[in-house]
Amino acid sequence: MILLMENAILPEGEVSPEARRLLDAALELIRHGGTRSRPRVADIVAEAGLSNDAFYRHFPSKDDLVAALITDGARRLARHLAHQMGREDTAEGQVRRWAEGILSQARGETGAATVAVQWNSERVKTNQHDASETLAGLLRGPFADLGSDTPELDASLTAHAVVGTLAACLARREPPDQADTERIVAFCLRAASR
Repeated sequence: MILLMENAILPEGEVSPEARRLLDAALELIRHGGTRSRPRVADIVAEAGLSNDAFYRHFPSKDDLVAALITDGARRLARHLAHQMGREDTAEGQVRRWAEGILSQARGETGAATVAVQWNSERVKTNQHDASETLAGLLRGPFADLGSDTPELDASLTAHAVVGTLAACLARREPPDQADTERIVAFCLRAASR
């Protein structure tokens, strides 16, 4: 989603141990503070047990750390979805797991944490398109298997629609109910079959 400092995010997308501690500390403080308070750099380095020098070795500013936190969250979600989809034997089951997994981000503690991170990122430039495209990549194979003659385009359109729906649910602080989830899954499956 965001260009990250090279020494914080390694080429294969893995985070250095020191940067991981900073990201985890920031996420914990953001979860705890919700939309009531924003952690300061001093709070983050204290929670991580590191120094300001360590922080600035990896992130030029707190906004850059928050941007990295968003990117890291998108990567974690993609890995989780890939794992869940891998448990399914059918393309239809994979699409269902994908949609349900994305929509689950609006529920419970995960939803509250996501809202808190978004609230902390209001000054941070993020690119939702990149996150949608990362998630769309997981749908291309199942969409091809379901008969899509343009799996890349159909997966991209579907990902943008579902991620947009997630964003709307988070903004309203209303997770989709089971009926909404079923409608969204049905939409994804219709998008795949041509």
